[in-house]
Amino acid sequence: MDNVDRILAQWHRERPDLDVGPMGLLGRIARLRAHLAQEIDAELEKHGLARSSFDVLATLRRSGAPYRLSPGDLLAATMVTSGTMTNRIDQLEKAGLVERLDNPEDRRGVIIALTAKGLDTVDAAVTAHVANQHRLVAALSEQERKALDALVAKFLAAFE
Repeated sequence: MDNVDRILAQWHRERPDLDVGPMGLLGRIARLRAHLAQEIDAELEKHGLARSSFDVLATLRRSGAPYRLSPGDLLAATMVTSGTMTNRIDQLEKAGLVERLDNPEDRRGVIIALTAKGLDTVDAAVTAHVANQHRLVAALSEQERKALDALVAKFLAAFE
């Protein structure tokens, strides 16, 4: 019996008229998300990164060589506000991980590019991140992971 089971038992005792089954599922998802976030954050911190900065660097890295995107493309890929993105880029630029370049297609705009240091940092971080993800799902068999992934994908599709 875990903490969620104890909470559900209390609700069953106090409000037997309510079906609190979804509370258990959603509570476990929320608790799992918090545990996973803590583990992911700890790994990224070893590389001097927060999840928000890793998100920008990883988006640039997976875009392919020459690892450059417009701020608008970064916004679309990360789904944050323009002010938030500007702040993230500013911090990454100060750390020497990205640089702003003139946009050859639009003289008024810029392109955000990984620096050599940024590329090295994100490559090391993503290698460790993927290894960490394997560690985090190791409690599940391959078959269980696939089944859970399919269920979560179906659940998520209802919102997206």
